[in-house]
Amino acid sequence: MSDRLVRVARQAGMTLIELIVAIAVVATAVTAILGVYAAVAVRSADALVRQQAVAVAESYLEEVTLKAFADPDGTEAEAGRAEWDDVDDYDGLVDEGVRDQSGAALEALAGYRVSVAVVATNALDGVPAALARRIDVTVEGPGGVRVALSGMRAGF
Repeated sequence: MSDRLVRVARQAGMTLIELIVAIAVVATAVTAILGVYAAVAVRSADALVRQQAVAVAESYLEEVTLKAFADPDGTEAEAGRAEWDDVDDYDGLVDEGVRDQSGAALEALAGYRVSVAVVATNALDGVPAALARRIDVTVEGPGGVRVALSGMRAGF
């Protein structure tokens, strides 16, 4: 009977090779799971950056579209953004880091780049190109996030 117990005990154990294979399988599974967690963490940060970039683009677009279509004081060369009073003044604006309307930097959004282009267009039905502007705002954020918004402004 003792001989039978020894054989059962030997069969219940694992060999060294079986143990190494089991460790390799578990290590591979853990590596795959951690890789998925890392990818999800990166994607969640991208969503925040994209949302901030959209908010910045909307803010700049609203600022431009609220200005007069034609220069109200006839001065073409205002000193800075705080003095800009018409849509065309914003053409070619490039801000490295987000700035408010007075030109002050917003430190929390320093990693963003904003550019504005104002283009005469005949895209508005029945409105001549001389009286219509397309405003294109492009915001580039950390991680290669890029958002572009466009709006229209007409003068009558």
